[in-house]
Amino acid sequence: MNIKTMHAVQGVCEQRHPFASSAAQESMFVDAMKENINWHQEQSPFYRKLLEMKQFDAATLTSIDDLASIPFVPATFFKSHELLSVARDDIKLHLTSSGTTGQKSQVSFDAWSLSAGQRMIDAVFGHYGWNTPDVKTNYLLYSYETASDSQLGTAHTDNFLCKYAPVASAFYALRRTGAPTTATGGASHEFDVFGCIEKLQHYAAEGLPVRIFGFPAFLFFTLKRMRELGLPPLKLSADSLVFLGGGWKGNADQAIAKHDLYARIHEQLGIPDLRIRDSFGSVEHAVPYAECAHHQFHVPVWSQVIIRDVRTLKPRKFGEAGFLQFLTPYITSVPAQSVLMGDMATLYPGESCACGNERPYFVIHGRAGTSKNKSCAIAAAELLRR
Repeated sequence: MNIKTMHAVQGVCEQRHPFASSAAQESMFVDAMKENINWHQEQSPFYRKLLEMKQFDAATLTSIDDLASIPFVPATFFKSHELLSVARDDIKLHLTSSGTTGQKSQVSFDAWSLSAGQRMIDAVFGHYGWNTPDVKTNYLLYSYETASDSQLGTAHTDNFLCKYAPVASAFYALRRTGAPTTATGGASHEFDVFGCIEKLQHYAAEGLPVRIFGFPAFLFFTLKRMRELGLPPLKLSADSLVFLGGGWKGNADQAIAKHDLYARIHEQLGIPDLRIRDSFGSVEHAVPYAECAHHQFHVPVWSQVIIRDVRTLKPRKFGEAGFLQFLTPYITSVPAQSVLMGDMATLYPGESCACGNERPYFVIHGRAGTSKNKSCAIAAAELLRR
């Protein structure tokens, strides 16, 4: 078996409408998951043993509802194990997660997986009208200024996103100092808040659209410092775009509500709410999730989401909180087609969102077990009570 014989996988991954919804699309997704499972069963000794231990046979999958029976791999497993379903020579990109402490997840991508993931981003940016190849744009990147060989997932993503509008100027908020460390792709970094303020002022005066990508915490810290200094609000081009991602990480204790952050961005930078979006993703599951106009994460055609009970791990219904599980047939390099995340979330039917997207959407409540003095179970229970 190879990717050329995995027709359903190719069919799912080559869909250009990221939020198509039909019975035929669901059937193709099920077939694609079967092909992907069979691939990893043949290529990965680890995954083959996992299926044997769970007594799972991909042939039993006949509908979307059956996907809940697919054995999952906890995202934390990738922090301590390197899993490959392809030859090491076939790896084109190796990325690490962007956590600020502890062991980081390590995930490798072959040519097919890498190109499939990039086509997904192409489709999402095209769907929302953010692909503007004829409009020169200034960039403020709230991510790491890295060496060309950096393996940090967030930095790689933010750099890739610059392809959708030609770069007039780009400024990294987390400046590379050059001191060696394993935390951020080979070098330590410092947050240049005054450099960010100066760039925003310059960009406002220049008048070109501005695209702001990266960690929300550092954008908030910039706005906070501007207010503390008594600086007047700026008026960036109405065609500017804020596309955040990566969460608050080590700054979670200073996080503010998303709607409050968006209000601050509009007030201090003049960017309309419609042009302010958050994203969600991870190296363990690199399918792109982008907020709709009503700021919900709808599940695209390349994936499915299951919410699992924190105690029993059984699937939960719409409106019930639990652990977030992602499924996707696109990745062939690593058996990460069914991953249980450490995030707590709730899944809702698409029609309950006013944007008109029929695909289900999920709401993130937080990450279980992030407190130093609490177990995952206790932290998850507290999130459920909110």
